[in-house]
Amino acid sequence: MHNHTNISRLLYAAVSLILVMIIGVVGFMYIEGDTFVNSAFMTVITFSTVGYSLLHELSDSGKIFTIFLIVLSLGVYAYSISIITTYFVEGNVAKIIRGRTFKRNKKMKDHTIVCGYGRIGKQVTEELLAYNRPFLVIDQRAEVIDSCTNNKVVFLEGDATNDDVLKKAGIENASALISALPLDADNLYVSLSAKALNTKITVISRGTDESAEKKLHMAGVNHVILPEKVGGARMAKLVTSKNLVEFLDHLTYSGESLTNLEEIDYMELPDEYHNKTILEIGIRKKSGANIVGFKTSNGEFIINPTPDVKIEIGSKLFVLGTPEQLKSLRK
Repeated sequence: MHNHTNISRLLYAAVSLILVMIIGVVGFMYIEGDTFVNSAFMTVITFSTVGYSLLHELSDSGKIFTIFLIVLSLGVYAYSISIITTYFVEGNVAKIIRGRTFKRNKKMKDHTIVCGYGRIGKQVTEELLAYNRPFLVIDQRAEVIDSCTNNKVVFLEGDATNDDVLKKAGIENASALISALPLDADNLYVSLSAKALNTKITVISRGTDESAEKKLHMAGVNHVILPEKVGGARMAKLVTSKNLVEFLDHLTYSGESLTNLEEIDYMELPDEYHNKTILEIGIRKKSGANIVGFKTSNGEFIINPTPDVKIEIGSKLFVLGTPEQLKSLRK
């Protein structure tokens, strides 16, 4: 809406300039009997106030008309300059200064595309920033983009349901897309487009109910989150299992909490640890951290795996420890 208003003002300023030119040309042709070229010349030098000498001596009527044209042109000129300056300086240039304008020539790879910067989209970006994950946000509301005070959030202004916008966001090289738009239909359309443009991308979408969840899964969405369902379940758990919820809240994925969880992919391990058992790797002995979960190459989850479980390609380890233990583990 804000962008449409600015464009309307630009058009109004342009039309005003053209009208002044027409009034000037017609006036000099009618009052002074000048040719079109001479009248246009007189109008331009009057409008611009550059101070060229007159082509001929003006009549009294011509002088009065010239005074009127000068006053009119000064007002229109001042208005037009202010509108143009406001649009380019306070709009586009200000975004560049704040570092939040997406640069098309900047090659992004393995990044996350967040569609929609509402309450959920904003929370998503805060989590991604905490993990130092590369991402950009697509939103078509200029006022929402301008209201963001975090210079680390990179925006691409546009409609996420438009394939050209997704391509500009580097959908072909993105590793994940999070669709947090308010309407299920838009999330469904974005998900279909994302999968069509990049078959390997992981798509996570917001949904409003179970019916939408089924349709989104049918569209190829990898994960569907129902905010109301998740929020309701959490509130109920705080009544039925308060201590358990508080304990799980104590286990964070990052930060300065006393206990953190971390995911380790097979490819992140040194070559000498590939195809070894958990016992042979000796994570607990070397760092003090504990392996609390394991994901096999077939996608099966094992809670509290035994020491004889072998780490194979495609598998993942889930490690629990203090920040110091996890830092030692990464080393």
